Amino acid sequence: MPTSNRRGAWFTLLCVLLLGVFLVHNGSTGTSGGPPEPSPAVAADHGAADAMPAAPGPLPHSPPRRIAVPSVRLDAPLTEVGLDADGWVDPPPLANGNLAGWYRGAVSPGERGTSVVVGHVDNEAGPAVFYSLGLLQRGSRIEILRADGRTAVFAVYAVELLAKKDFPAARVYRDTAQPELRVITCGGRYAEKTGYEGNVVAFARLVEVR
Repeated sequence: MPTSNRRGAWFTLLCVLLLGVFLVHNGSTGTSGGPPEPSPAVAADHGAADAMPAAPGPLPHSPPRRIAVPSVRLDAPLTEVGLDADGWVDPPPLANGNLAGWYRGAVSPGERGTSVVVGHVDNEAGPAVFYSLGLLQRGSRIEILRADGRTAVFAVYAVELLAKKDFPAARVYRDTAQPELRVITCGGRYAEKTGYEGNVVAFARLVEVR
C-alpha cells in the first residue's frame, strides 16, 4: 500500500478514536487478581523521552513479524490487523493468546511516525500475550523483527493505565517526528458486562537498529 494511503487510513482511525471509540474492544475474561498495573512513577514524566539515546534514522516500510520484550520474557509472532465493520481496530483472534497485532493503517515499526501494536491481556485459558505489559519500566527494550530482516529496538519512556472514558487519543496516537511505538492492551478493573475499564499503553522510541 502506498505511504499516502497508509497515512490516510491512520488519520481516519485517529478521527474515530477522538470521537471516543476505544481501541481494544473485545472483552476478555478478567484473570483472577487482575493483570499488573503500571507504576505511577513510570507514567509521571513524558519528558523522559527527551532523555532517550539519539534515535537512528527512520527505516523504510517493512511489516513486522515478531515482538520481543526480554525483561518480561515476552516473545510472540505479529499479524496484521485492520478495522472491523464498526470502525474498531480488529485485534488478533482471542483464542490465540500468544499472538499480537500490528495495525497496518499506521506506519511500520521503525518508520517515521507512530506505529501501533495491540494484543489481548488474557482469554479463557488465562494470561495472554500482553498480560505483563504493566510491568515495563522506563528504559525497557521492545524488539520488533521486521520482514526485511532488521530488528527495530525501542526504549520505553512511559507506561500508563488510561480509562476508556476521555481516552487521550490525540496524545497516544499523534504523529511524531521520530520513529515511535505504542503497545496497547486492556487493563484496569474488570466487569463481566463491560470488560476491562481501560487500556495499558506503553510509549517507546526507536533507539537502535540491528
